[in-house]
Amino acid sequence: MTLRIFIFLTIITAMAACKTEPVAEFKPLNLLDKGAPITIMAPDSAVVTTDDLIVMQEISIKKGKDYYVQIRYSDAENTDVAALKAEEVADAKKDPFFAEIVQDDPDGFIYKMQVDSTRTGYGFRHVRLKGNKEYRFRNGIIGIFDKEAIEAMYAGVREGE
Repeated sequence: MTLRIFIFLTIITAMAACKTEPVAEFKPLNLLDKGAPITIMAPDSAVVTTDDLIVMQEISIKKGKDYYVQIRYSDAENTDVAALKAEEVADAKKDPFFAEIVQDDPDGFIYKMQVDSTRTGYGFRHVRLKGNKEYRFRNGIIGIFDKEAIEAMYAGVREGE
């Protein structure tokens, strides 16, 4: 019996030691050819699409069901990152499923959504100023993401330049 417990604990420990941060598997994705002079960390072979929304441009990056990042950018109307982030916080709180901010940083945040009594989802927002442009990053609006997926996406957009 003791040998079985030892083997079980050894296997669990080995599995935990082999687990890597999801963002460690991401690769730099330069978006200059899509019109944005920025780089983010994203999964290899992610699909990148663009859309002209008249008043702003949008870039979507998708890979599977656990990675969907949207970047909207336009001429900067405000050069205060804190004010831009405050706008994103106010927008996130308008969501009827918004529950709480679980990670708060000067340039972004991760928040929790309570979809119903049994389902919880997470989202993120991040803002960046570069030159005369403002970039607003968020998870894709389609899908419910778990905390680990959101943390990886958030880290990936923050690690970019």
